[in-house]
Amino acid sequence: MREALSYALVAGAVWLGWEAIKTPLADRSPPAVAVRLSPGSPEVLRRAAEAELLAERFDNAQALSAESLSRAPFNARALRVRGLAEARLGDTDRADEMLTLAGNWSLRDDPAHAWLIENRLRRGDYGSAFAHADTLARRRSDLYPSLFRLFTEAAVADPRALPVVASLLSKAPPWRPAYLEHLHDSDNGAPVVGGLAIALERTQAPFTPYELQRLYTVWLTAGRFDGILELRRHLGRPPAETLLQNGDFSTSADQQLLPFGWAIATGAGIGTSVVEDDLRKGNQAFRLEYDGFASGLFTRQLLMLDPGAYLLQGEWRAETPRPDMRIGWQVVCAETGEVVSMTRSELHDGSGEWNSFQQAFSIPRENCRAQWLQLVPVPGDRRITIAAWFDKLQVRPSASDAEDATPAAERGSPANSET
Repeated sequence: MREALSYALVAGAVWLGWEAIKTPLADRSPPAVAVRLSPGSPEVLRRAAEAELLAERFDNAQALSAESLSRAPFNARALRVRGLAEARLGDTDRADEMLTLAGNWSLRDDPAHAWLIENRLRRGDYGSAFAHADTLARRRSDLYPSLFRLFTEAAVADPRALPVVASLLSKAPPWRPAYLEHLHDSDNGAPVVGGLAIALERTQAPFTPYELQRLYTVWLTAGRFDGILELRRHLGRPPAETLLQNGDFSTSADQQLLPFGWAIATGAGIGTSVVEDDLRKGNQAFRLEYDGFASGLFTRQLLMLDPGAYLLQGEWRAETPRPDMRIGWQVVCAETGEVVSMTRSELHDGSGEWNSFQQAFSIPRENCRAQWLQLVPVPGDRRITIAAWFDKLQVRPSASDAEDATPAAERGSPANSET
């Protein structure tokens, strides 16, 4: 009797030991071996179903995943395998139901969301497809290139897709900055980013000043002048009817929307700043210092003037009065670099008091859709100390061309817009 009991205790210990190692062993074994080791484990059955799906034995994958779900009904991965198997066996409606449920159960189930994106796109359901794409993009930055191409190509090919992309961006997802940069780098991204800027303007998340400034800068470099003008007409950022922005220098640098606004430059022999005027307290004005010898630029901003005659007007004073101030205003065509207004003598004989000045210039009819208004040095052959102030600048049509120089944005859209 004692010997039989001893054998029973040994057998029990062996069985308990096997049960203790069986589950981790099954988890680490190939699916076929794991099923033999632990045929009732939902997780082992799920792994076996995945292996059968990869081997394209879809009937086996269907049966094994169904068995797994019968033992653990809320296993999202097993449900995903069952849905993918149903899809490969031809029942896409049933597959869609299962994979939708799996995707709702687990936002991290990438294969389920990927299948749903593809299936919903086939049906033309951009809202649902892009919602699943958004789920992936929020988690997987490595998928940005493929997902961003999906958004962009859909928006280019089908006008119905752009509002859906805009709706996603209006929720300020973490991938929004990366997607806008993707559009700037894409060959077909310009019409999409322009359309998004217009669509988002009516939402709670319009383009930020940085995003819009980035768009204008990229388009300026690419020569998309008509597109820039069209955006300004739609957005009013900055107002197109104001020919020169921030002429009184009251708007701080971080609130300006470059290139429409003053880009302040510095360099060897050149110092610039917008500071309080020491003769008119509480008034901001532009101040420059110059050694009279260096080349470069003091400040500039982009204009978009129609062909015709104009006047640049403003006030200035010389902190260091001298006959030859060696500074002047220039108007340069942004497309060609042609200078259409040279520096003029109105800024000679500087006075220590504020005085008015004006300078006439004309915009040609060809190849000058955008212009740089810039304050530049006129270097001499020796160094001298020069300091001067500017304020209350404006550009207006001259009296003779007032009717012809109406801003393009007030006359309607250009014929060949690039947005």
